[in-house]
Amino acid sequence: MNGKAAPQSVAKPAAKPATKAATKAATKVATKVTTKPVVKVATKPVTKALVKSAVKPAAKPATAAKAVQGTMHKAKKEKLIRDSFTMPESEYAVLGQVKKACISAGVEVKKSQLLRIGLLLLSQTDVTRLANLIASLAPLKAGRPKKEK
Repeated sequence: MNGKAAPQSVAKPAAKPATKAATKAATKVATKVTTKPVVKVATKPVTKALVKSAVKPAAKPATAAKAVQGTMHKAKKEKLIRDSFTMPESEYAVLGQVKKACISAGVEVKKSQLLRIGLLLLSQTDVTRLANLIASLAPLKAGRPKKEK
């Protein structure tokens, strides 16, 4: 050959990496390229995506363990259903009376909670007693009540 040295390629650092880890990785890549003699010129440029993919932080074991425990211990939330119904004023007033009695005893309660408790008690009642209770109810007209003018 004519006595001239082969040109060495020097890698240029990526333009302002986003994190310190990316900066360290870019400098490691740059020092490896500059300290070793290069025979073949790299054809692909270093991009931010390559730097980010090379330097992904490992998931913290404590965080991963908490996430696994959280999913194992959490019960699925039951779907809530909203419904409307009709009842006589006198029976609706009983809900208010029971609610006031609970509040005066120091127990916070909502009307929906009282209805749910009533359902639990009904589910524990035998069918013959339940049939007698149903027969004792006054029949109601189906549908929405007409608006008073």
